[in-house]
Amino acid sequence: MNDRTIVELYLERSETAIKETATKYGRYLLSISMGILSSIPDAEECVNDTYDKLWSSIPPHEPESLAAFAGRITRNLSLNRLAHYSAQKRIDASTLVLLDEIAEIVPDGAEDCDIYLRDTIDSFLDGLDKRARIVFMQRYWYVRSIREIAKNMGMTENAVKSQLARTRKSLKEHLEKHGVTV
Repeated sequence: MNDRTIVELYLERSETAIKETATKYGRYLLSISMGILSSIPDAEECVNDTYDKLWSSIPPHEPESLAAFAGRITRNLSLNRLAHYSAQKRIDASTLVLLDEIAEIVPDGAEDCDIYLRDTIDSFLDGLDKRARIVFMQRYWYVRSIREIAKNMGMTENAVKSQLARTRKSLKEHLEKHGVTV
């Protein structure tokens, strides 16, 4: 079933919408949450919370890309859970390091970023070569480890670290050029 049809089901308030979303995007959403939380029960709970959030968000929203819309919700829910666990000192410190890497570039509140910031970041990503974009997204959207990215991309860990450092520097320059500063 295509995204438009599933969104129509949400607009009609048909519970089939949740079932179809789970069938089409359940594994994708679970992989996003697992990358952040590294816990199957917590990730599954975030994915289930995503379905509830989709139900309450559509309408009024009518996303063009259900995958991107649901992925963003799952990511935000997972990051919120991560912050809760961080306060309780129940998380892996490497995840906090990753979030600190990007926090030096993107302003606070970027998870709920305005359209200008989102478009500025999108234009930056569009300008990257395919490999740099994939490495960047694997690290900062899917929260993959350096080791996992290196394996997926056929690169050394040092090459991944260097690629990410260059990309972060370029992103910071791009944002500053467009008037966005930390």
